[in-house]
Amino acid sequence: MSEESEVVQKARKAKNASYKAATLSSEDRNNVLNAIAATLDNNRDEIKRINQKDMERGKQNGLSAALLDRLLLNDSRIDGMIQGIREVLTMEDKIGHIDKMVKRPNGLLIGQMNVPLGTIAIIYESRPNVTIDAAVLCIKAGNTILLRGGSEAIHTNIYLTELMQAAAYSEGFPEGGMDIIRDTSHSFVDELVQQRDYIDVLIPRGGANFINHIVGIAKVPVIETGAGNCHTYVDKDANLDMAVEIAFNGKVQRPSVCNATKKLLVHHDVAETFLPRVKARMEKAGVVFLTDKRTSKYFPEARIATEKEWYEEFLDMRLGVKIIDSLSDAIDHINEHSSHHTEAIVTEDYSRALKFINSIDSASLFWNVSTRFTDGGQFGLGAELGVSTQQPHWRGPMSVYQLMSKKFVTFGNGQIRR
Repeated sequence: MSEESEVVQKARKAKNASYKAATLSSEDRNNVLNAIAATLDNNRDEIKRINQKDMERGKQNGLSAALLDRLLLNDSRIDGMIQGIREVLTMEDKIGHIDKMVKRPNGLLIGQMNVPLGTIAIIYESRPNVTIDAAVLCIKAGNTILLRGGSEAIHTNIYLTELMQAAAYSEGFPEGGMDIIRDTSHSFVDELVQQRDYIDVLIPRGGANFINHIVGIAKVPVIETGAGNCHTYVDKDANLDMAVEIAFNGKVQRPSVCNATKKLLVHHDVAETFLPRVKARMEKAGVVFLTDKRTSKYFPEARIATEKEWYEEFLDMRLGVKIIDSLSDAIDHINEHSSHHTEAIVTEDYSRALKFINSIDSASLFWNVSTRFTDGGQFGLGAELGVSTQQPHWRGPMSVYQLMSKKFVTFGNGQIRR
């Protein structure tokens, strides 16, 4: 008999541990999360030291500034991870709660009980804070978790996992219920997504090509997240002062993340006034513009975008800019080119805003708001595991309650079916 691989061994252990994890009390789960928060705080200097190993290697390997930003852990980001845990701790524990209990004519009481999804595998790139967020959310929702981060953050991810394991196991979380795949070979990813006997749900985080690859080869059910070709549309009735600020914030505040604005659509009635203003503001911040031929007269130094680039998620300072003739054209363009993540309209017209919101097939729609607000914390959900861009199960930021399922429970007094 051939020896089991790391993937199979850890997936099987996580699945076996899931039955105990599901029955931990709310107090037990919160004790685990408090222990994880404490160990992050107590070991922050070592976390930063080990993270610098990954940062230095990333620089040597030519990682872009955007990817290095996603990789970095500093005191502020460690504080953010701890704060995320504190927010999750305040959320109601719904595991075991029964909703919608009804009494049938035959006396049966039938309800739906909130239960964990089971064992969740997360495959992600670059951002080591995902290691913490994913584990914390899964634990709060009664699940076990198997992590597989990218090679660029492997030292940080392994150390964070080891810290969490020691803290969690000391508080009674079942051993094997939280682990990381240390081998970053692509073959191990391909093996992980086949483990339907042990993995209940697979959540990939990364670019569109990466997610499409995972969806194409997985045997485990997949929740698609992340790729954010997000649009901001400036309508003919927009407050242009507001529009400049919203577009600037959406693009510049943190360009390397999925909810940053990647494309800017502008109604032709306001293009002549708006585009020079937003161009001047963004150029100072280092934004690089791509346009179509019509729009290029306002951006003489910009390159004409290829058709493929209108579909692309720019994780850097590139911004696609296009003049649009009507609200309907904006809606059609977004539905065709969007990754169905987040879209925003800037307008003073209520009916046009509602038409935009009702007509576009994306997980989050905003009126007079920066796209940067699609986020579990900003939505009051605490930390998030990703932003689901698919139709089934859930759309939008995925936090604790989105990592649960339901099962039917029935109470009777001797009924038999005739």
